[in-house]
Amino acid sequence: MRMNSKFAPIVIFNYARPDHTKALLESLAMNPEVADSDVFIFCDGPKTDCSGVSMKNINLVRKIAKRFDKARKVEVVSRNENFGLAKSIITGVTDIINKYNRVIVLEDDLVLSPGFLNFMNQSLEIYENVEGVDHISGYWYPHKWNSKLPETFFYRATSCWGWGTWKKSWEKLELDPVELRNKILRRKEKGKFNINNQYDFFSHLTMNVDGKLNTWAIKWYASVFLKNGLCLHPSHSFVNNVGHDGSGENCGEDLKYVWRELNPGGGC
Repeated sequence: MRMNSKFAPIVIFNYARPDHTKALLESLAMNPEVADSDVFIFCDGPKTDCSGVSMKNINLVRKIAKRFDKARKVEVVSRNENFGLAKSIITGVTDIINKYNRVIVLEDDLVLSPGFLNFMNQSLEIYENVEGVDHISGYWYPHKWNSKLPETFFYRATSCWGWGTWKKSWEKLELDPVELRNKILRRKEKGKFNINNQYDFFSHLTMNVDGKLNTWAIKWYASVFLKNGLCLHPSHSFVNNVGHDGSGENCGEDLKYVWRELNPGGGC
């Protein structure tokens, strides 16, 4: 049974980037629906080799999170130990989705359009009982041919920069990268998994198998892919990822994913 809220809960994950956290929360506050939403902010704990500068930033992030008061309910969870992003998201999303049956997920390096929550909540409501739909994305990549796409469309790959799902779909998540990799190989769908060999997503699974990466998003994508799940995307993004500025754990400096203007609307 869904908790008593008109809109899906919003789950935010951050660590030690106070400027990014502040920008995200300011953009979230511009969404009118946040006033009737429950927000859960998970602040990861310090690493064992945490520097003084990092500890200062961790504490600043927690202060910023605790000052956020635009939602119906705000709960800040400050970890004493460092979970890392993968464990943080898997445990946090699982906890909240078990209580609410649906969830909207954000990380600290995102900036949202004022229409983001409207789009996400409408989509989560409309497609909740549509067979095969497992993922709602608020982000899409900026390309010159986007004008040829419909306002929203289904795509086999997940995009995890501002996304949502339901408990029934999240329960499909397989965390064993060996199992995921082997299933894709047995089905002879490596090329399809790599978007007809346009991007080597499969290598991310292999690096998780080899211990070179410990990530969650590729496991979520592979889990949805193997269930033949569909992912709703907007052709004009409601989200910008501003974390490709060299400040993140897993992303270098790259501005090719940034939109000049976000989608101001909220329909789907």
